[in-house]
Amino acid sequence: MVPVCLLGTLAVMYFLGFSVNMMTMFGMVLAIGILVDDAIIVVENVERIMAEEGLSPYAATVKAMQQVSAPIVGITLVLAAVFLPLGFMSGSVGVIYQQFSLTLAVSILFSGFLALTLTPALCATLLKPIAQGDQAKKNRFFSWFNSQFSRLTDRFETLNSTLLRSTGRYMLIYLAILVVLSFFYLRMPESFVPVEDQGYYIINGQLPPGATHKRTAAVVAELEDYLWSRDLATSTTMVMGFSFFGSGENAILGFPTLADWSLRGKGESAKDEVAAFNAHFADLTEANIMAVEPPPIDGLGNAGGFSLRLQDRGGLGREALTAARDYVLAQANSSPVFLYAMMEGLEDAPQLRLDIDRDKARTLGISFDVINNAISSAYGSATVNDFVNAGRLQRVVVQADTQDRMTPESLLTLHVPNASGEQVPLSAFTTLHWEQGPVQLSRYNGYPAFKISGDAGPGLCLDSRRDLCAMNELERLMADLPVGISYQWTGLSFQERAAGAQAPILFALAIIVVFLLLVALYESWTIPATVMLIVPIGALGAVLATSVLGMANDVYFKVGLITVIGLSAKNAILIVEFAKSLHEQGYSLKAAAIEATRLRFRPIVMTSIAFMLGVLPLAIATGAGAASQRAIGAGVIGGMITATTLGVIFVPIFFVWLLSLVASKKPADASITATPTQPVTSEVAEHKLHD
Repeated sequence: MVPVCLLGTLAVMYFLGFSVNMMTMFGMVLAIGILVDDAIIVVENVERIMAEEGLSPYAATVKAMQQVSAPIVGITLVLAAVFLPLGFMSGSVGVIYQQFSLTLAVSILFSGFLALTLTPALCATLLKPIAQGDQAKKNRFFSWFNSQFSRLTDRFETLNSTLLRSTGRYMLIYLAILVVLSFFYLRMPESFVPVEDQGYYIINGQLPPGATHKRTAAVVAELEDYLWSRDLATSTTMVMGFSFFGSGENAILGFPTLADWSLRGKGESAKDEVAAFNAHFADLTEANIMAVEPPPIDGLGNAGGFSLRLQDRGGLGREALTAARDYVLAQANSSPVFLYAMMEGLEDAPQLRLDIDRDKARTLGISFDVINNAISSAYGSATVNDFVNAGRLQRVVVQADTQDRMTPESLLTLHVPNASGEQVPLSAFTTLHWEQGPVQLSRYNGYPAFKISGDAGPGLCLDSRRDLCAMNELERLMADLPVGISYQWTGLSFQERAAGAQAPILFALAIIVVFLLLVALYESWTIPATVMLIVPIGALGAVLATSVLGMANDVYFKVGLITVIGLSAKNAILIVEFAKSLHEQGYSLKAAAIEATRLRFRPIVMTSIAFMLGVLPLAIATGAGAASQRAIGAGVIGGMITATTLGVIFVPIFFVWLLSLVASKKPADASITATPTQPVTSEVAEHKLHD
């Protein structure tokens, strides 16, 4: 069944234009754990009926499908619909959500279709008949397992019988669970995606303004000596004259590549190498060198950490903006929250200014265009013409000789022709002086801006919330900026804020869609409400597991939480559907809830364990992409643990409490119209008990 579902999902992904990437593969792994649920429900019910009633596989399959077809349809639609809002999210986070949602929804729809068609056919064909009461006696292990599981089921049945005597008291406990969930969820740090060990890191360096190529090369040689002394370094690419902050002879950019993840042990991650590099070159006076981890998503920033644009929105001028930049950087670098904070760009550098007396040049018969062409040709270059040499077309390029453009004084000796053809030195109408000026001008959203980036220091914040710590602290420091100076987050920092703002809408839409779908299926408000009350219990496990492991409320956690919402509702549907059917046959509310829980306890546990085992490799992943995998796996497994262990306890309470509440508000002479259905079990008389 699983191969058929995955094959169909890959075909749909192909037609939608999706690629096989980390996002779609995460969706496929989650889908594999979900795909077997529907088949388990069918097979378990067929096997139970054969064992309890001694029917043939064909007859048992027919009867089993009469009982579980409606729950399977409900489960399939709920699990597919819960991911529907993900496909309508906007921005960069929306691209991630869309790949998850469509991959999972298509897989689940295929699973439901096959559970209603292929699985019953396989049950009727492949299952062997079981004599009534002779379940698994031929195998000692299975006989022992079934007996132990039956004891566990009986204990849960006894527990439910006890709890249902006072549902109102336990609804207060449920209210306390909601308070605990809210407390821990609101304390979770927001994030976009976790920083991954991508097998390399980035070195960004900058020498003082005006530093020569020779000085830059000496620093690069020192960097290379250190990198090759590291056991984990396999190759290093160093670029001089360019960096993420700008171009110039004083700029350095490096990409050290580390050994494969399988060859590295504890303390040998890219993060550890970055820390060791920065510690080694912290006292380097020749240049400002900083190693950073690459951004988790290519194209969103140049490195991990935060990214900010300090803007002059009030037209205060460059001096005011520069003063604000220096204040922010000084405050940040003196705060223990920050590992570093720096400007993304080249500092102001010495510039040689030429003051040309245009009136005097015009008197000498020299036009400004001639002056410009002479200077640009001598200190830059100019193409004169092309000529053919040995069958190849080559260019003639002119430029002043090296010794004639080494000093500012050599510029004044440059001659330009006047209108009479005479050569006139520049010194006749030009003066020189040095000044400090910007090498580059930056604007952001139309405003003059400085680019500021940095990262939070280790120790004060958990790794998962370091960016959030740094961003919150920086916002606090920038509260004292002058009026007219403002800021905007960009890159991953902007996406973190956007992802956090979309989360409430995302969860609300998922719950509303599932609820309305259940209302349409059951044509009732109370049954869907009973199912949806289980959602916070599943969410509690996801939040607690993520918080205990020090992870953040990022995109992957949100996807896992949406999955938990759907799977929690699935477990509740299995119980509520059977309880509703039993109640319509004449069972009291308590007896129906107890019997439904007993009948559905085994498939709920089986499907939950199958799903958690399918997701377990994500929760314990190491190596490439491990942070993202753990972000999904930990939350989902935590949510399924509480949704399973507490769900089988609270769902009967929800069913009895809510339906009793609704029944108490009906007129005294109101009667319940029962719909004749196939009995769930032959032991009807034993369980037709009254409260």
